[in-house]
Amino acid sequence: MSQETDLQDRLQDIEIKFAFQQETIESLNDAVTAQWAQIDALKKLLSQMQGQLADLEDAQGPADAGNIKPPHY
Repeated sequence: MSQETDLQDRLQDIEIKFAFQQETIESLNDAVTAQWAQIDALKKLLSQMQGQLADLEDAQGPADAGNIKPPHY
């Protein structure tokens, strides 16, 4: 009887650990999914800001005429 009880206890411990691992995996998956959504939003924002900066630089012209490369470069 002792071996059977020991085996049942070990099986129960494994089932408990498995349940906690499943919960942890789901939690980590949710965190990664949220981070990817945030990264995508930040990429879009960065792209918009780069476009705005390029527009401002084009509209303003060069800051120092001495730093302009000649057309043959």
